[in-house]
Amino acid sequence: MANLATWMRPKDEKWFQPFFAKHPDIHVFDARKGDVALNQMDGLLLTGGFDISPEFLRQENVDPTLIHNDVNPVRDRWEFDAISKSLARGLPILGICRGIQALNVALGGTLKLDIPGHDLPEQKENDIQPLRYDRNATHRFERVNSAHHQAVARVADGFEVDAWCASDDVIEQMCLRNYPFAVAVQYHPERGKIYDALFEDFFERLERR
Repeated sequence: MANLATWMRPKDEKWFQPFFAKHPDIHVFDARKGDVALNQMDGLLLTGGFDISPEFLRQENVDPTLIHNDVNPVRDRWEFDAISKSLARGLPILGICRGIQALNVALGGTLKLDIPGHDLPEQKENDIQPLRYDRNATHRFERVNSAHHQAVARVADGFEVDAWCASDDVIEQMCLRNYPFAVAVQYHPERGKIYDALFEDFFERLERR
């Protein structure tokens, strides 16, 4: 039995369930629903959600009008604590959408607080956005279903960028250098049928612990 910590919105559960169903020996602990004993977890899954609260951002002069969605400081506080404790223990981490942003901010990076052309309705569930990859990237998907209005700006120390949007170079995938497994993507692999290899890589590392 492996224990996985996360914070997940109710509307996202349907997307992740098919991937969890393939691994019934992984017990998912959702911090939105109750306390999670982080010292007993074997991995961390950072999912999509609202923008990070301005007080948690590592940048000055944040324009509040660029924070489009309702924020949740309670979730922010939990996720930043979970990231810190998971990294200290060397746990496998997978960050998705907001997750790539939270990981980057937690390690000292900054965000582009509003970007054009990445939050179109047709992008939410369709793999239509082309990517270009670094030659060393392990996981590669020619087109992804990326839907977001914020993105990584200054990359935190320790990260390597694996992929960019082919049309405007917005960062879409990163990994943490010299760390067992910490992969962060701006797109939504839980919403597509082509991303099994990414999830299987994460779950395999989780189960090894």
